[in-house]
Amino acid sequence: MRHFRGVPRGYSLDFRVAGDLAISDVARVFGLRTSAIRYYEQIGILPPAMRKNGQRRYDRSALFRLAVVQRARETGFTLEEIRELFFGFPAGTPPPKRWHQLSQRKIAELRERMKQLQLMETLLKRVEDCRCHALEECGKKILQQARV
Repeated sequence: MRHFRGVPRGYSLDFRVAGDLAISDVARVFGLRTSAIRYYEQIGILPPAMRKNGQRRYDRSALFRLAVVQRARETGFTLEEIRELFFGFPAGTPPPKRWHQLSQRKIAELRERMKQLQLMETLLKRVEDCRCHALEECGKKILQQARV
């Protein structure tokens, strides 16, 4: 298991970590590529890093922001939805209200997706029991079932 300044990746980050981190250090903490960190900056999810001798340097606030991004990604939020989490609410909107609103929408999407997956499973079970001798015969049966 790889470690970041004594902290195994995937474990809680020790908040005594220095506040001047290279992009590779930040990427390692979250198991990301450095290109992902740069992309998050480019699309505005992550504020631009300070520069020291031309290199990006991050403070702990970037780690906190990326922790929120990572949790949102783990729960299925798209990058656009993550942008909405940070920037799509009036100033001063508390985090619980932001999470609640976006989570309710995501839960509705998941329920719809689960219905679609259940339908797919049903259809797969039907074709799994196919006894046709030619695909054209399958097509004929599918069309007949669609009319019923």
